[in-house]
Amino acid sequence: MGDLIHHLSVDIETFSSINLKKAGLYRYVQSPDFDILLFAYSWDGGPVQCLDFARGDRMPDWLLQALRDPNVIKHAYNAAFEWYSLNKFFPSPLEQWRCTQVHGLYCGYPAGLGSLGDALGIPQDKRKMGVGTSLIKTFCIPSVPTKKNGFRSRTLPHHEPERWELFKSYCVGDVVAEMEILRRLSAFPVLESEWELWQLDQRINARGLACEPVLVDGALAVSEQVTGELMDEAMRLTGLDNPKSVQQLSKWLIEETGEEVDNLRKDTVSGLLGKLDEGNAKRVLEIRQELSKTSVKKYAAMQHAICDDNRIRGLVQFYGANRTGRWAGRLVQVHNLPRNYLTTLDYARQLVMSGKTELLKFVYGNVPDTLSQLIRTAFIAPNGRMLHIADFSAIEARVLAWLAGEQWRLEVFAGHGKIYEASASQMFGIPLEDIDKELRQKGKVSELALGYQGGKGALITMGALNMGLTESELPEIVTRWRNANRRIVDLWFALEAAAIEVMETGQPVGIRGLIFARESHYASGLDFFTVQLHSGRKLYYVQPSLAMNDFGKQALHYKGPDQKTGKWSTINTYGGKLVENIVQAISRDCLAVSLERADQAGFETVLHVHDEIGIESDRPQDLDRILDLMAEPIPWAPGLPLKAAGFTTNYYMKD
Repeated sequence: MGDLIHHLSVDIETFSSINLKKAGLYRYVQSPDFDILLFAYSWDGGPVQCLDFARGDRMPDWLLQALRDPNVIKHAYNAAFEWYSLNKFFPSPLEQWRCTQVHGLYCGYPAGLGSLGDALGIPQDKRKMGVGTSLIKTFCIPSVPTKKNGFRSRTLPHHEPERWELFKSYCVGDVVAEMEILRRLSAFPVLESEWELWQLDQRINARGLACEPVLVDGALAVSEQVTGELMDEAMRLTGLDNPKSVQQLSKWLIEETGEEVDNLRKDTVSGLLGKLDEGNAKRVLEIRQELSKTSVKKYAAMQHAICDDNRIRGLVQFYGANRTGRWAGRLVQVHNLPRNYLTTLDYARQLVMSGKTELLKFVYGNVPDTLSQLIRTAFIAPNGRMLHIADFSAIEARVLAWLAGEQWRLEVFAGHGKIYEASASQMFGIPLEDIDKELRQKGKVSELALGYQGGKGALITMGALNMGLTESELPEIVTRWRNANRRIVDLWFALEAAAIEVMETGQPVGIRGLIFARESHYASGLDFFTVQLHSGRKLYYVQPSLAMNDFGKQALHYKGPDQKTGKWSTINTYGGKLVENIVQAISRDCLAVSLERADQAGFETVLHVHDEIGIESDRPQDLDRILDLMAEPIPWAPGLPLKAAGFTTNYYMKD
């Protein structure tokens, strides 16, 4: 084939008895009965062909060679699926694959072939999408044996030949759709460095993270026993059929206490408990509080996803947050694991693994809460190895200070790093050494809430009122923080003005090392507002326009998934939100650099969450080297003061 680059677009249909959604790609493919049914492909944009493996077609020798050939770029939608599945039978190096789903996410579009096609305005037959789901259910997953289907546990092509031909057409259609999406997006290419990062992400996901199945099984057994006992007690005390029903329980509480009960949210239950004397009502609310402490869903998710070697694979999704490019959690959702505060985690784990429920109750009282705190610890370092957990210290605050050029903050981060105390010192004009606990709290909540143009509402959301602050003093705290951080405030308004200028003039604007621009491609009909970051990566805002926002101000609007409904909608933005997107994106790029450095140094990354990296190792001394790698200056971010802290453990936890 010479050195000429060729392109192979691929879509496959597969069978496995393992539930793909619950167990994830890796366990699904590792199942002994996993099989590839159909292989649809297009060579260099030509007509789509379909190989029917289920009916005896074989992979031609030239195609086998093409799957291995570095001069043939393989394209697929969610290419991780095709790459990993095909490699069970046909070798095809990861470096030769490109993912059209990632390309869409990179350009600010939603995940999902249908959703992306809709957002791009590619005509789609909605009935065909529904038929596709039905066909996958028919041929790709086990059947429930019934008299009607001859008690078979699987539907094969000869059982439903007409539907099988329809299935082949559906598979071909997916390649056609993927190629059209790629054609439209190709004017806005993904950086080669991002493809290398995607490949690293696949290797990390395929390596997986070790899990302790005895703890998982023990936690589920203990939870079932304790939940059953608590529910029995609640039924006995209330006489209700279902004490978990908000409607039933609210009515019972009103009759029992005489108190008005509008809802049974967490804060409402806490407030009611503070008012009630000992008695049935108080105990029932305590039970509700206990039961809401944890969901065993994460343990159940682990049980579904764990592979035969006791590792869970596919825990993170590359470009899961499609504007900033940050990763998202999958399967067990490691991005929102409960924190742990217990000082005796080892002992609690032993009790759960040995199923000693009564002793757990005696020692810890609230068993659901204990199980919740142990979720992280189900992830372990196996076979006498160790986990090094390292995370960036205050990464977003550091990036924000660097981007804005807020000098006093940069000096704090380059020195002692006590940003909460330093912030309070700047806000109230009090020497750092005189900042007491109360002032530190004001500094802390300000730092957490106000960096992205938040006001009084943001302080309340971040828990200001729970910290003992009164609502009347919040406006003054906002003013003091903004006065102490004039460069950050200037940044909000400068970025907002730059965005509006780009939209009005069509000319790019450079600001603080960023390049704001309007980028359109007439032939594909695509139009973006873009922000080029210091790393060279771009953030894409789809179909940008200028319009009045809810406050009667001219603002940048764009298309994106609505945060609440997920529907493709028009969204407006403002200076603080642009700063937040950019700071989080730069922070993500800092993590990406650390992941690449760790990989190049030969470390085995098994986990990363937000600004934290988990590395499996045999050597205690590796931790210091990892922390040094994370703190090393980044060439594209001169002057950004990075720092990392970490610890070594036998199981995952919050230090």
